[in-house]
Amino acid sequence: MRPHEHVARFGTIDGELRVGGMPLSRLAARIGSTPFFAYDRVLLDARVAQLRAALPSKVELSFAMKANPMPAIVQHLAGKVDRIDVASAMEMHTALDTGIRPDRVSFAGPGKIAAEIRQAVAAGIIVEIESTTELARVEAAGRSLGLTPTIAIRVNPDFAVKGSGMRMGGGPQQFGIDAEQVPQVLQAASKMGVDVLGFHVFAGSQNLNAEIIAEAQRRTVDLTSELAEHLPGELRYLNLGGGFGIPYTEKDQPLDLDAVAENLHALVDDVIAPRFPHASPVIELGRYLVGECGVYVTQVVDRKTSRGKTFLVVDGGMHHQLAASGNFGQAIRRNYPLAVGNRVAETADDGVSVVGCLCTPLDLLGDDITLPPAVIDDLIVIFQQGAYGLTASPTAFLGHPAPAEVLV
Repeated sequence: MRPHEHVARFGTIDGELRVGGMPLSRLAARIGSTPFFAYDRVLLDARVAQLRAALPSKVELSFAMKANPMPAIVQHLAGKVDRIDVASAMEMHTALDTGIRPDRVSFAGPGKIAAEIRQAVAAGIIVEIESTTELARVEAAGRSLGLTPTIAIRVNPDFAVKGSGMRMGGGPQQFGIDAEQVPQVLQAASKMGVDVLGFHVFAGSQNLNAEIIAEAQRRTVDLTSELAEHLPGELRYLNLGGGFGIPYTEKDQPLDLDAVAENLHALVDDVIAPRFPHASPVIELGRYLVGECGVYVTQVVDRKTSRGKTFLVVDGGMHHQLAASGNFGQAIRRNYPLAVGNRVAETADDGVSVVGCLCTPLDLLGDDITLPPAVIDDLIVIFQQGAYGLTASPTAFLGHPAPAEVLV
């Protein structure tokens, strides 16, 4: 998708980008400083509504908080989704502060320490087991607290998902329990004082290919149907993962949600509902829920030319935007959609590179791009920044102040 398509999604007022119904310059003045992240609640609500309209009504929607743990975002979404997935004690506390029922919160991720597990068991959260060590810790916590922990088994499937930004299943993984080991783990769990609800399979993230996602969901249902024969009770929880991607570069095409939904309708109607009438199928989404509602805004502090190349130097950078800069040079870098937010109606005919304020050539936000002529104090906007932005970046690098975050 091209930058103008992202501008159109947010809308404009008097030649400026609009965020949350407010002209960008006015929003910047209200916040008082740049850089900042701004999240548009209208776009956030629209994405939830789009998913609700497309997915089967029986499918529950879970927000993977790791994508954006800003308390205002989590609080807003808690009233609109069915579940929240957390990956740390801090995220757990943030979720519980929303007032969501604890049994609607799941705790996933490898390396859960005993103290975190004890807190989860005490709160009544579903602990997604990723190893036999975690199972033993959950059982010990339940015994000491006099409670019956509720758990699900996170399964490392015997298949991989092609085309994902990160593969999180298939082959050797730190995530989940290998599918072939699950029956014996369930046998051990049946002798403990734990309530096994079902399974979680998350094979990959950031996938834009609907057929690949559909195939992964079909294989996940086949696999968990086989594993369900070893459950000590009925299958009540079936987390099919997510992995729905969003377009970051011009070559990326948006995910065909309708095609994914059509496959899910068939799976729910033909397989899950008849075989497992008490199971709640779950789709767990982070980036797809929040990613497109957010922008990162940074101000031009200098414009300079070096041997024929023009640089716009901004007061933000890779310390807030690691992914947009290319992840410390470890990935093939492509420009994220970027605009001069207070000049979106002007003709783009100025070839520049947008660089941050850090002392490294890796601090590059836009390389050899065409923008409307920008000068000092103009506002540079990077789109697709509602997920894995601030908390996924090296904010302490060089000691610059942390950016503001607002939900508008």
